[in-house]
Amino acid sequence: MDKIRQSTLHGEVAERVRDLIAQGVLAPGSRVPEKQLCEQFGVSRTPLREALKVLAHEGFVELLPNRGARVAKLTRTTLKNTFEVMQSLEALAGELAGTRISDAELANIEALHYQMLAHYKGGNMQEYLLTNQQIHEAIVVASQNDVLIDVYKNLNHRVRRVRFTAELSKDYWSQAVSEHESMVEALRARNGAALGEILRCHLRNKVEMSALEEMAE
Repeated sequence: MDKIRQSTLHGEVAERVRDLIAQGVLAPGSRVPEKQLCEQFGVSRTPLREALKVLAHEGFVELLPNRGARVAKLTRTTLKNTFEVMQSLEALAGELAGTRISDAELANIEALHYQMLAHYKGGNMQEYLLTNQQIHEAIVVASQNDVLIDVYKNLNHRVRRVRFTAELSKDYWSQAVSEHESMVEALRARNGAALGEILRCHLRNKVEMSALEEMAE
C-alpha cells in the first residue's frame, strides 16, 4: 500500500480507515490497531487520532477513554434505519440523474451493466457485487448534486461491508438483475421519475429478500 503524503494528513487517513472498515479488514467491535496503521500509512499518531475523531463523529468508530478506539458494530436496527434513508437518497439521485446524466456517464453505466450481466451469467457473485456497487455509485454521481453525493458516500461506507457482500439467493439474484435492466432502460429514456421509483423498490427488496440482517449484530 502506498505511503500517505504528509500534506494530506488526517483527511486521507480517515478515508483509508473507512475503506478498511467497509472491506471488513477492521471487524466490527475490534480495536483499531493504531501502531500498525501508523506504520502502514507512514504517518504519526497525531493525524491518525484526528482521523479517528472524525470517524467517531460519523459513527464508524467509538472512542474509548484512554484506550484508543474500536470499530462500531452495525446493529439490525441501525442497518434498517440506514437503508430507509438510503432508499430515499438513491431515489432522489435517480430522479436527478434521469435529467442530468451526460452521454459519457450513460455509456459508462451501460458498460458496467454488461459486465455485471456477464458475471451473473458466469455465476461469479463476488465480481457481480463489485460491479453492482460501481453502478449504484455512478448513478449517484450522475445526479450532479454534491451534497447528495457526500451524504450518500458517508452512509454507503457504513453499510458497504454487508450491502455488497451478502449472499444472494437464486430467485433474488434473478430479480435484482431484472431491476437493473429496468434502471438502464429508464436512464436511456431520461426518465428520472421511473428510475427513482425503481431504485427505491430495489433497495427495499434488497433488505427484505437478501441476508443483510443476518450479517448485522
